[in-house]
Amino acid sequence: MQNIEAILKHDVAGDPMTDLKWTKKTTRKISAELLSIGIKVGPKTVGRLLKKMGFSLKTNRKTIISGGKRKPGYRKKRNEQFLNIEKIKGEFEGAGHPIISADTKKKEMIGNFKNNGKTWSREAIAVHDHDFRSDSDGMAVPYGIYDLQKNKGHVVIGQSKDVPSFATDSIEEWWSIEGQKLYPLSKDILILADGGGSNSSRSRVWKKGLQEKLCNKHKISVTVCHYPPGASKWNPIEHRLFSEISKNWAGIPLKDIETMKNYITTTTTSTGLKITASLNENTYVKGEKVPESDFKKIKCIYADLLPEWNYTIHPNL
Repeated sequence: MQNIEAILKHDVAGDPMTDLKWTKKTTRKISAELLSIGIKVGPKTVGRLLKKMGFSLKTNRKTIISGGKRKPGYRKKRNEQFLNIEKIKGEFEGAGHPIISADTKKKEMIGNFKNNGKTWSREAIAVHDHDFRSDSDGMAVPYGIYDLQKNKGHVVIGQSKDVPSFATDSIEEWWSIEGQKLYPLSKDILILADGGGSNSSRSRVWKKGLQEKLCNKHKISVTVCHYPPGASKWNPIEHRLFSEISKNWAGIPLKDIETMKNYITTTTTSTGLKITASLNENTYVKGEKVPESDFKKIKCIYADLLPEWNYTIHPNL
């Protein structure tokens, strides 16, 4: 074992306080180096010895907060926002108002392409050997809305661009079809969203869409809390809805939109998750602008605490 320690001394990394170690060298390489100094040990034996010495195979873990250079005080603001979100969630839950988490799931190419994961079958499903866009029947853009209190989800499958107008159309559809039936007395909605993408905290088109399609049309107020940049994995929809959908269609080629829709709507969990889905065949374009004169008409009240991430839009009556 001392000889193995000597071979690994420049490649070892780990936590000396917990004796957790790992190495970049393979058992075959270690076996070859031992042979070069006269010790004949096979790769399998090396593996057993490494385990006894506290080594194990590890993958990289995304635990370091990154996303480019952060301004001084970012970590403090980030933690404040998490506490603020929990506080506002508690207020809405106590009042019986809906709390939804919204985001766009990863875009999917429609066609006979490999889908990550495994599925039980007698023979492997044959798919294209390359993921060429020219072989696809288009891209699917699933925008999801997850109701935290009812444990229900709604996914709008778009086939155009993932832009703010598509996002606000999707949320308005959820409210029209499901939300107002589940919360007939509520005039307030809380939306939890990422800080970027089609529901970006900086997007004027996003705010204008909420104003016109939700607040004005349905006479309700919408409060939005954005998760800080780099913190999207804490958005409930990621681990309560999207991850479950991915598990359900793992290893299954999404050959057409109907196949995608069926796998979304048949996704369930032991906690009773139910999901509905619909198709949005509208064409959206990127680069939509909101002039300053129109932006000033939006009845948006920014919070005193972290206003760039928290605001409420009221109907223009």
